[in-house]
Amino acid sequence: MECVNTSGKRKTAIARAVVKEGTGKVTINKVPIEVYTPELAKLKIKEPLELAPEMAAKIDVAVNVKGGGVMGQAAAIRTAIARGMVDYFKDDELEAMFRAYDRSLIINDDRRKLPKNPLGRGARAKKQKSYR
Repeated sequence: MECVNTSGKRKTAIARAVVKEGTGKVTINKVPIEVYTPELAKLKIKEPLELAPEMAAKIDVAVNVKGGGVMGQAAAIRTAIARGMVDYFKDDELEAMFRAYDRSLIINDDRRKLPKNPLGRGARAKKQKSYR
């Protein structure tokens, strides 16, 4: 029985997916995707599974995710799942279809938070001046 390990990242969230032969079960940190909350994150995670439903029905996916916030984790999970499906089925057409739909399904989103500056509250904000 073949088993594929893949990972996905977004900001500080890291997701590791194990894809193996099965009946279409998806678990995230041992929680079935059907009861995963919030709903928006669940819909985002399900995208790669819904783009190739006949392939998704033949595999089981177990995802471990940590770090980051809810939507960062969701983006990391969907990348890990999409990569896992491509690796498991060794299908270039599937990869091309995922890339055409949304590039971040295959490639990690490399955007990060800017570091805070000493002159203000955040990366871009500055303390206001009252003269001039």
